[in-house]
Amino acid sequence: MAHPRFWKCFAAAAFLLFTGAVQAEDGLDSATFQSIIRNQMNAFASGDANTAFGFATGSLQRRFQTPEVFMEMVRQGYQPVYRPQSVTFGRSKMTSYGPTQEVYVTGPKGNNWLALYSFEQQDDGSWRISGCYLTESAGSSA
Repeated sequence: MAHPRFWKCFAAAAFLLFTGAVQAEDGLDSATFQSIIRNQMNAFASGDANTAFGFATGSLQRRFQTPEVFMEMVRQGYQPVYRPQSVTFGRSKMTSYGPTQEVYVTGPKGNNWLALYSFEQQDDGSWRISGCYLTESAGSSA
């Protein structure tokens, strides 16, 4: 189970994102973000905890300590991205926390969700997932 501070961090980020801290940004590398998300979802689907964990930032890896703990947290708290029925990508946006990617998913029980992934650029120029805020959605806006 995720640490309570983990949920508080995402709640605070979501509050800022949905209260006007978001600005449109055309220069973001949406294709890269979408590829990272797809690859992580494929790793979830195949049960490859090491690969799924590898797409997370170092701070998330330290927080969850092992690929198995990370995978269990996602399995318990993020079923719509762990086992999506369908995935549609929305907009990439720049926020005060860095770039984000909207992902509309239909979860395993048929409910629609918006997963807002945040990214952090690494020292080598690559991108990793720094968080995912999941909320119920009326469906895809794409």
